Amino acid sequence: MKNRRSSLQIAAEMKGCIIKNDEISIKDICNIIGDVDNYNWLITNIECYPSDEEIVKILDNEYCWIEGSGLLDLLAKEEFQWIWGVFSGFSKEIKLHEVLKYDYPYADGYKRFWENPIALQHPLAVSEIVAWDGSLILVISQKSEVVNALIENNTFAQNLEKYNMEYFNTLVRIKK
Repeated sequence: MKNRRSSLQIAAEMKGCIIKNDEISIKDICNIIGDVDNYNWLITNIECYPSDEEIVKILDNEYCWIEGSGLLDLLAKEEFQWIWGVFSGFSKEIKLHEVLKYDYPYADGYKRFWENPIALQHPLAVSEIVAWDGSLILVISQKSEVVNALIENNTFAQNLEKYNMEYFNTLVRIKK
């Protein structure tokens, strides 16, 4: 696997937000983002519980590579629970074989979500939507308008960097 770009190298480009999972769904996030169909999506670290057998077949693999329109159709077909999952969005010019040269993004156990500066896991991705432990959804993007739209359209969305700073400051106070 190739080395990832330095998080400092790409941090200046990143913006992120965190939302409680019971306040919004992956489908809602995709609808707010609005241009999901302009990208191809790699879904990894998949743990979810659809009842539709067709969806189960698509997602019951190590990863799922899907066009944006296919992702929107899948999410529209059935509303189901996501426990873990990383949806990494790529420009349509980037092919699957290029994407697979790098480690799969993952949510379960990934600590960098909670550190500043925030960064995308996959160096070729433009955005990542992360289902985290069935309780949170994180969105990290090079496109600040994506995160801004989510924060503006959901009163429960918080800026991820501010959230991380507040959490860190709380830990420092507890240790004193």
